[in-house]
Amino acid sequence: MRIHVLQLIVGDKLISDSYNMVGLHLLSSGTVVDASDILMLNRHNVEYVDISPRGSVDVIELDKTVAYEVNITQLNSFNDSITGIKDIFQSAGNGDSITNDVIESAFNPLIESLEEEKDVVSLLLSLNSKDDYTFHHSVQVGMLSYYIAKWMNKSEKEALFIGKAGYLHDIGKSKIPTDILYKPGKLTNDEFNEIQKHTIYGYEIIKNSLKDNTLALVALQHHERMDGTGYPLRKKGTEIHSYSLIVAVADVYSAMISNRVYQEKRDLLFVLKELHNMSFGQLDPKITQVFIRNMIPNFIGKKVALSDGRVGTIVMTNPSDFFRPLININNQFLDLSQLKDVEITQIAI
Repeated sequence: MRIHVLQLIVGDKLISDSYNMVGLHLLSSGTVVDASDILMLNRHNVEYVDISPRGSVDVIELDKTVAYEVNITQLNSFNDSITGIKDIFQSAGNGDSITNDVIESAFNPLIESLEEEKDVVSLLLSLNSKDDYTFHHSVQVGMLSYYIAKWMNKSEKEALFIGKAGYLHDIGKSKIPTDILYKPGKLTNDEFNEIQKHTIYGYEIIKNSLKDNTLALVALQHHERMDGTGYPLRKKGTEIHSYSLIVAVADVYSAMISNRVYQEKRDLLFVLKELHNMSFGQLDPKITQVFIRNMIPNFIGKKVALSDGRVGTIVMTNPSDFFRPLININNQFLDLSQLKDVEITQIAI
């Protein structure tokens, strides 16, 4: 059937080749479109495409099977990485050395399972849990740090190293008493001061075990801020290692979208807006913008709940305001950039 590009959803299958106005071949017949494909068609001003009828067996059943297999592989790798970081935390907490072999055997297979993953939003929504927050968070920050590095055109080797730095960034929390680390209520000043020491503990653990100054610096500096308001040393600007700045963005995003004992997770798009605000002083603006630009297309095809009670699907992002996209509600299009009193309140897969 022939539909307008704005009606495409992730998972639709093209049944004819797609070309732009000057005849450039964009997508081949048989392509199962994802968010980046839809965005590309929009950018090339393609108006109509031909797709297989939605609900046909060859499209829906096959795609579900493939998606299920990919998710199981990713889930297994994710769980293995969580088990790995738990073991690493336990070793560090007991005063034992941690080794590169153990770290890489837990983290690298996860990255290998994600190398072809484009839909980071669905991945984050499906791999979020209130249980074992510290360990889930470590894995998420490792994943996101790797993605950001790739989006910044770092080499695979460098991106993997930055991902590992993110994976280990909170290792110093292994030295924090659990009654403070998992306290459900507000921390006292003394307790908060103790929590802040995890950056110093992490630096010492990595320096002593791995003898790697850069990994150690990331553990030390991931809570430093560009304007000098961070901790533990109130470094600012160029005093902070560039890898620490990348991990800081991943750390803040993961923390804000996560379920925690004292905090309900916040919507992924809302948190991107918060990061945008933090890029004016606290987080590195270039790294933050790279992250936002690459995350936003992943929201195309996602279901959303609006503040006025309506439910729809994001079909197109707004280049002048990333956070107010075009929404399809029962084949009617709603441009949020023109409705300042309506907000997205929830994103779902």
